[in-house]
Amino acid sequence: MQTEPDIQWSHAHDFGIDNQQKKKKIWVVFWLTTIVMVLEIGAGTWSGSMALLADGWHMGTHSAAFAITIFAYAYAKKHANNKAFSFGTGKVNSLGGFASAVALAIVALMMAIESVQRLIEPQAIHFNEAIMVAILGLIVNIVSVFVLHDDHHHHDQHEHHHDHNMKAAYFHVLADTLTSVLAIVALLAGKFYGLIWMDALMGIVGAAVITRWSYGLIKQSSDILLDKSAPQSSVTMIADAITTERETVINDIHVWKIAASDYAVIISITAKCPLAPEQYRAMMQNCLPQLSHFSIEVNTL
Repeated sequence: MQTEPDIQWSHAHDFGIDNQQKKKKIWVVFWLTTIVMVLEIGAGTWSGSMALLADGWHMGTHSAAFAITIFAYAYAKKHANNKAFSFGTGKVNSLGGFASAVALAIVALMMAIESVQRLIEPQAIHFNEAIMVAILGLIVNIVSVFVLHDDHHHHDQHEHHHDHNMKAAYFHVLADTLTSVLAIVALLAGKFYGLIWMDALMGIVGAAVITRWSYGLIKQSSDILLDKSAPQSSVTMIADAITTERETVINDIHVWKIAASDYAVIISITAKCPLAPEQYRAMMQNCLPQLSHFSIEVNTL
C-alpha cells in the first residue's frame, strides 16, 4: 500500500510571497539610496575623501542589491502558483538575500584595498564640501532605516514570517548608516585635528564590519539554497513520533527547508497497521510546526 497525500501537485506553494507593501518600501529606499550614491561618488571624487567615496561606492552597490530584491519579490509573486516550481518560489527570496550579501562582501573588499592605498599615499581633501554631503547621506540613511525597521523587527520577533530579502535590505541600510557616520567622524578629525589618515582608516573599519554582516547573511540564505536539513532534534522527534505507532519502521526520511521558515518532509515507512495520511501529517506538525509540504510512502507488513 502506498499513500501520497500531496499527489494534488497543483496546490499552492505561496510561502511568504505577499510582499507588495515590502516592495513599496524597498522602492522608496532604492531611490533615496541611488540619489545619494550619485552625490557621494561625485563629491568624493572631487573632494578627494576616501571615506566619502567609499560610502558612495557602498551605496551604489546597495542600489543594485535593492534592484535584485525588487526583482525577487516580483518574480515570487508572478510564479506563486507556477507548477514548474516543485516547492514554490520561496527560495527566490533567499537567492536575492544571498546576492545582496555577496555584493556587501565585494564592497568591503573594494573599500579595504582603496583605504590601504590612501594610508600609504595620503591625498588632499576638501573637507567642508565632503562633510556636507556626508551629513546629507547620513540623514537619508536614517530615514531609510525607519522605513524598513518595522518589517525587520516584526520578522525577528516572528520567525515564520522571516524574509532574507528584507533582512538584507535592512542590513544594507544599516551598513550605509555606519559608513556615513564613519565618514563624518573621519572628515571632522581631518578638518579640525589634521588627522588625514583617519579618512582612510575609517574605510578599513567599515569594510571589516560590513564583511561580518555579509558573512552572516550568506550563511543564513545558503542554508535554504543548499537544502540544509532541519535541526537534528526536529528530525529525531518526527522519527520517534512516527515509530511509536503500530509497529512502524522508517525506511527513509528527509526534512529540509524550502523557504526561510518553511520545511518539507518526504518519508517512507513500513507499518503493520498504517494510519491515515493526515494523521501522520498532524503528528509531524506537532514536532515541526513550520511543516508546509508533506509526502509519505506507506508500505504494509
